[in-house]
Amino acid sequence: MSALTKYPQPLVFGLDIGTRSIVGTVGYQDVEGFHVVAQSVKLHETRAMVDGQIHDIGTVAEEIASVKSELELQIGRNLTEVCIAAAGRVLRTAVGVGEYEFHDQTVVNLEYIHSLEMLGVERAHEQIVAELGTEERYYCVGYTVIKYYMNGYEISNLEGHKARRISGDVLATFLPEEVVDSLYAAVEQAGLTVSNLTLEPIAAMHVAIPQNYRLLNIALVDVGAGTSDICVTKDGSVIGYGMIPSAGDEITERIVKEFLVDFNTAEKIKMISPKRKSMTYKDIMGISHKITPAEVYALTGDIVLEITKSVAEKILELNAGKPVSAVFVVGGGGKLPGFTEALARQLKLPEERVALRGEEVMQDIHIHVPDVKKDPLLVTPIGICLNYYDQKNHFIFVLVNEERIKLYNNDHLTVFDAAMQLGLKNEAIFPKRGRDLHYTVNGKSRFLRGHQGDAAVISVNEHETSINAPIEANDRIVIQESTRGEHAELTLGQIPEFTNTISFQVNQVMVQCPKFASVNGHLESEFYQVQDQDDIQILNYYTLDQLFTFMDVKPEGTVLVNNEAADGTTKIYENFKVSWQEQLAYKDLPEETAGEPDSPEEEKEGPGGKTEPAESGNSRTIVVTANEKTYTLSGKDRYVFVEIFDIMHFDTSRMQGSELVMLLNDQKAEHFDELKNGDNIKIFWRS
Repeated sequence: MSALTKYPQPLVFGLDIGTRSIVGTVGYQDVEGFHVVAQSVKLHETRAMVDGQIHDIGTVAEEIASVKSELELQIGRNLTEVCIAAAGRVLRTAVGVGEYEFHDQTVVNLEYIHSLEMLGVERAHEQIVAELGTEERYYCVGYTVIKYYMNGYEISNLEGHKARRISGDVLATFLPEEVVDSLYAAVEQAGLTVSNLTLEPIAAMHVAIPQNYRLLNIALVDVGAGTSDICVTKDGSVIGYGMIPSAGDEITERIVKEFLVDFNTAEKIKMISPKRKSMTYKDIMGISHKITPAEVYALTGDIVLEITKSVAEKILELNAGKPVSAVFVVGGGGKLPGFTEALARQLKLPEERVALRGEEVMQDIHIHVPDVKKDPLLVTPIGICLNYYDQKNHFIFVLVNEERIKLYNNDHLTVFDAAMQLGLKNEAIFPKRGRDLHYTVNGKSRFLRGHQGDAAVISVNEHETSINAPIEANDRIVIQESTRGEHAELTLGQIPEFTNTISFQVNQVMVQCPKFASVNGHLESEFYQVQDQDDIQILNYYTLDQLFTFMDVKPEGTVLVNNEAADGTTKIYENFKVSWQEQLAYKDLPEETAGEPDSPEEEKEGPGGKTEPAESGNSRTIVVTANEKTYTLSGKDRYVFVEIFDIMHFDTSRMQGSELVMLLNDQKAEHFDELKNGDNIKIFWRS
């Protein structure tokens, strides 16, 4: 800032660019405190500013130049740099829900909690953009967690708990880029360079809430002309910002209409002291009137009640639904008699805990300008100057994937903030899970989770780090986007119910059959790949026709089911009795004689001298090896794999491992693969 021989320290120039006026303050800081050596106020002659936002850059620039010139006359030197503040009324606040789901029960650490909070901030940002319908960029200037949830239940602290799913409601506050750019443009057109930018609530806090108070849970309310700006401190930092579109002008306008006076006269009536008996004013007709404080309060009491009620509700919202310990009020609107008492009642706080902060918090502020007194109106302008000495709350630039990004420095920026400002979505940063598989088994819904991918690979200044790593001005950040894990996959054979069998008593012999599986109305094998939304039915019955197909028989004559005549569509369930005149002939030979012919007629010599089983009519006999034992099958012209279960008595009635493995000549077998003489079969449970 300007170094002047007239003063012992370099001077700081601060501008409070408000809706009704521009206030310029010049001063310096030493061991005794801050010294104000020049001050100038310029009222807006037009509506160049509306609700804290510049609408006419050229006009505001001229007014800034006018204030600058007046201050230069007072100090006798040129001013080239200035500190400014963005109005709290232009802040946008939204609640975003952050959610994080783990593949298994996982111990929640601080890294997971921070990631959850950042997800909530991004959701809030998306909500702001959706509500305003604009592609404009917004800077996150603060957030606070309203509530945490673990597995769907509210919890005060997630750290250390085991959970499958965590979530949180995050209240985040954003500053629109348009406001920042218009402030910079107006200042530059006035021939000045911005040396520091902060927020008006933060500037006011510098004066109204000393550093040693900020560990407490305190609300600061700056009651201006058009709006009331609010910030809440806790544990040494600001945890939330807010604004309500109601303030002193509403009361003034009520007086203007009721008493038929101009705006300035109404302002004087509004601020009538309760100690006065009465005051005299003239209306626009030139007629004199006398009014008492009681009459003014009776007229404006309902508006004060509405404003304080809205302020109290916003404070509770910013403070996670809980009352603060105390409230400090600054600004001209807060000087209205009865305002602090009404706000205390709304917050259910003792009146002494809601106080107007003015001269009593300016013990270290020394004003050397004639006719300027310590007043709540000066809290924000002086706070803008004081914020210069911290140099924390301003914009910085970083390089993210070779793109230059501007960030609002809230004193705890992380890689995530830079990624979000660049426009990277959560799925580009956090591991992406493969597609889940949803299906039903016998009418009951089931799903299988996709596999987790790899998180983004992040480096800051060529050193690998995490998404939550702190960053500073001019850091070079490289983010290699996260990957997606494999999609969930499942075969019918992996469904537990599919591995079960169903048994029937066929001609007094127990026959074990694999259960059928129907997918969307079509029979499928165990190797069928389950698709999303498949409707799977594991049938607990066979029809007679299905049983005959499985056994490869064609009974003639009447077939009985539980001693009653039946046809091919008759359903047979577990242990049903099926009978007809013909008998199946399965023969299990002793191990020591397996493979030896019973008589000369049962063998014949094939090509090369190899002995082949004898064939008779339409039936043939084959010899196979199953689990290193030899078995003979006879009486049919064709045999399928599952028929081996009928004679080797392998137990499939219950799961004895994770998977039933069936091999035919060392190749994976299906139930209806044809068996040939000499085949080698292996059947076992895989653990």
